[in-house]
Amino acid sequence: MSNEKVIRLLERERFELSGKSGGGTLQYEAWGYQEKERTVVTRYNIAYINHKISPVDNGRVLGYDNAHGYHHRHWMDSIEPFEFESYASVVDRFQAEWKSLMKRRKEERP
Repeated sequence: MSNEKVIRLLERERFELSGKSGGGTLQYEAWGYQEKERTVVTRYNIAYINHKISPVDNGRVLGYDNAHGYHHRHWMDSIEPFEFESYASVVDRFQAEWKSLMKRRKEERP
């Protein structure tokens, strides 16, 4: 019997946000495999895309992924590495930063 891990799409969600919610799109994608009773995420891409806020990086305002062989954070037009703990912690961090961004933008409106 083979010990080869079968990588498959675990999650793909896309949420179109209304203008009242800040507009744009939230995207979550994760790939990985099941190992006994745990899920192992091998590749992920989480992003908040809003072309009205960021005309660069395909409209990505905020994002996290592990493409190109390392875990990194996108913020507007910059990319920086970050310490990866787990996919769940990345999702939590992303959601907290997105909520903070939306709160700041709401406070800036007249």
